[in-house]
Amino acid sequence: MRILLIEDDPKAAANLRAGLEPEGHQVTVAPDGRDGLLSAAAGGFDVLIIDRMLPLLDGLTLLRTLRGASIHTPALFLTAMGGLDDRLEGLRAGGDDYLVKPFAFEELSARLIALNRRSAAPPKRTKLKIADLELDRLSRTVQRAGRKIELKPKEFELLEYLLLHQGEVVTRTMLLEDVWGFHFVPQTVIVEAHISRLRGKIDHGFVPPLIHTYRGAGYKIDVA
Repeated sequence: MRILLIEDDPKAAANLRAGLEPEGHQVTVAPDGRDGLLSAAAGGFDVLIIDRMLPLLDGLTLLRTLRGASIHTPALFLTAMGGLDDRLEGLRAGGDDYLVKPFAFEELSARLIALNRRSAAPPKRTKLKIADLELDRLSRTVQRAGRKIELKPKEFELLEYLLLHQGEVVTRTMLLEDVWGFHFVPQTVIVEAHISRLRGKIDHGFVPPLIHTYRGAGYKIDVA
């Protein structure tokens, strides 16, 4: 993990570096808020560790400036300012975590790993598309060829699932477990009925047909 440590106390910075580098992290130290801001803005770091009380530019102003510039590198405040108002102020300034000195090094290490893990998660796609069909996961709307298509909640979830597995055959069992939440295979035609209704809404009157049935295997959404 590439860590930018913004800390004006040389002894504290040396101790943190001595603890983090043997764990495989690369630690760059900025001795004041101005250098910290310039280094963070240049990018290339996975996590920022920021002291609140810094010369030239305080930690809160530093992080607010970064967030205002759309720099969203995960940031942990590591500071002796441990009051409730202090912690809330740090989080509201754009901090992702807040740890008060003195602290257990093992806790700092675990928090840094957790911050990096969250930031590394792939962002959820908000729009799913195939051919001229588009599903918007935020507004929960569907349109094809510019025409809005009204779907019931479960039809929307079914289409969303098919689009997330675009080009793959999904089985009836997968749909029952992942869309309906059944962890057994009930004797029901619920999947078949919903596929039929969904096909009537997104394929009827449009070319090419997108939902395909593979007898004995399952269903696939594809242009072929």
